[in-house]
Parts: sequence; C-alpha cells; structure tokens
Amino acid sequence: MALATGIGSMPGTDFAESLRLVLGEVGDFPFLPELPGRGVHAGMIGRTLAVLDGLDADLQPDGWRVGVGAGSDLRRARSLLAQDLDSAEELAGTHQGLLKLQVTGPLTLAATVERPRGDKMLADHGARREIAESLAEGLRAHIADVRRRFAGADLVVQVDEPSIVAVMTGGIPTASGFSRHRSVHPPETDELLRIVVDAVTGAGARAAVHSCAPDVPVALLVGAGFSAISFDLSLVRPDDVWAESFEQGVDLWFGVIPSADSMGVTDLEPARRIETFFGHFGFDEESYADRLVVTPTCGLAGASPGWAAKALATAQSVAARR
Repeated sequence: MALATGIGSMPGTDFAESLRLVLGEVGDFPFLPELPGRGVHAGMIGRTLAVLDGLDADLQPDGWRVGVGAGSDLRRARSLLAQDLDSAEELAGTHQGLLKLQVTGPLTLAATVERPRGDKMLADHGARREIAESLAEGLRAHIADVRRRFAGADLVVQVDEPSIVAVMTGGIPTASGFSRHRSVHPPETDELLRIVVDAVTGAGARAAVHSCAPDVPVALLVGAGFSAISFDLSLVRPDDVWAESFEQGVDLWFGVIPSADSMGVTDLEPARRIETFFGHFGFDEESYADRLVVTPTCGLAGASPGWAAKALATAQSVAARR
C-alpha cells in the first residue's frame, strides 16, 4: 500500500492543532510537526540543537553559535521540544505503525551554526565531526525518549540536508560574504552521514534523508546507509542511479505536491508524474506501489493553514490511487 506523509514543517503556532491535522490527513504515516512560526527556537536548526548532546549553543546576532554555554534560547528550544513531545504523547501515545521525526543533518548544521570565534563550523574539519557526533549521541537519547512515549510506533528519523549539495560543491559563503567555504569531499561527507545513520539504526529506528536541492547525490546517500530518499521530483533527472537504488531496496519518497498555495491542484497530475518516472526505468505499478511514499515538495511552514491541509490530503489521495 502506498503511503503519504509530510516533510515536517507546518504553518501556525499551535502544536496540538497541527498534530491533529497530520493525524487526520496522513494517519498511516504521521509525523511530529515543526512550527517555525513560533520563532527560531522551534525552527529546524533550533529544534535540532535542542537534541544535541554535549554541545551547547546560544543565539547570537548572526545566528546560532556553539561553545558559548547553554543560553536562554537553547533552554527555550529544549523546553518547546519537551512540551511538544508531552502533547504528542497525550494525543497519539497509543499510535500503532509508522511515526516520523525530523532532525537537521550534520552537513546543514555545520553550514549554519557558528563556532565560538565566529564563522561556520563548516570551516573546520574537527568541528564538522564534533557536530555529527554530538547529533548522533543526542539522537540515541531522543529516539529512546520517543520510543518510551510511543511504544507501538515504528520510528523513522528523517535527516534534513537542504544544504548538502552546496556544502559538497563549495557553495556556502564565508562570514564576510566575499568568499566561499571549501567543498567537503565525498569521503568525509559519507563519514559524517554514517555517524548519524549508525546512531539512528542502532537505536532501532529507520533512517531516511530529505533534500529539496537539485542534483541530490543519490549514490552517496545510499552508500551512507539511508533506507529512503525524499526529494522534489521537479528537481531531479531520471538517471539510472535512481533505479539502481530502488532495486537495492532504497525507498523513494516523491515530493509532488506544491508546498506553497497553488490553484487547480488535483491528484491526477502528481500521480501521472510518478508513473512516468518509474516507467522511464521499466517499472510497472505493481513493482513500486507497496513502497511508494508521496509528500509535498518541501516543508509547509510558508503555506496557508488551508493549503497545508489540502497538500497533505492531496498527497494521501495520490497514494490511495496506487
């Protein structure tokens, strides 16, 4: 049976209301929503910094910075995460089946978070590894906490890496803006991702990766151990590496529903695009229907509440056609 889910972010500031919507629209594969409308403490970076173990951060004028102690902003991020988990347990603690969590991946974290003396952690090899190891250790505890709250859930951890292509191609600007950080080569990229994937799978969860960037490094992500790749279908070419990965057992999550308010969207065109993609490789519907996951193209934080609901409902409708 094909499934539908969301990427993670949702509009609004009411976590309980958002989770009810998620459970109502994509109840076979729900996710714990992120609500960046509540502030940077609840955004993808602040949320993930709240999970890290042994690496404190604080919010500075230029953004999040590590190594300056756990400031009030990090305490706020941790408090929000704990409150949301309490609320989720109250609303859906008896949920049986798939349940998805989201964290920012080590490459995007390194490209976003600053070192104690300024500039991104991306600038230093040791700092890049440190943040990956801190995320891995924090995820072990986070997954254990969520598993305790949702004993019947089959946990999936989605690692968000929107900056992975820019990191690997030297596209991240330095603090001055006049230069670019050196690219992180594939062997190190693989190593950093494996640290996180091994922590997730070692804790008994499934590791998926999401990137809505063009030219996603599919082979590298598969080699790092991810069991599913979530992507924006409009940004990828039907290269053979997709078919090879699928045949190796890696599931493909198709981002085919617009993440911003749109007119005239039905389930027909997204379903046709998925069929065309698989058909390019000679796969018929029977070969992929039970492994298909349909999603919006990216997070829904920028959408209206009405469109967020419609986007999830349409994704579910596309999945139901398979």
